[in-house]
Amino acid sequence: MAAGKFSRQRQAIVDYLMNTKEHPTADMVYANVKKLYPNVSLGTVYRNLNRLADEGQILRLGCVDGSERFDGNIFPHYHFLCKDCRQIIDLPMESLHHIDILAGASFDGSIEGHSVLFFGQCKECQKRI
Repeated sequence: MAAGKFSRQRQAIVDYLMNTKEHPTADMVYANVKKLYPNVSLGTVYRNLNRLADEGQILRLGCVDGSERFDGNIFPHYHFLCKDCRQIIDLPMESLHHIDILAGASFDGSIEGHSVLFFGQCKECQKRI
């Protein structure tokens, strides 16, 4: 694959993640990028998502069910996972950076950060009850 084509597809992945509030799976990213680049392969999307996450350009969110979601917002923030509809929502709240200090107080290594995923029922799923 030509380098220019690769970078356009990679940029399309970044653009999609930066412009969505969803926290899509790789398959969801693939479906959206395929609209712009019909010949893109699922493998290309997976490789680019992993590379972007490894480089810190996007976030890779591991969920309690073993699935992975992706987020274009790399700034520190927290997430909520609805146990019913499986939607992941950004949770606006004050930073919990002090838990790094608490965790480090009884740990002989170095704490460099944390990842927090809250879970329960979203507003829409609560309405269905």
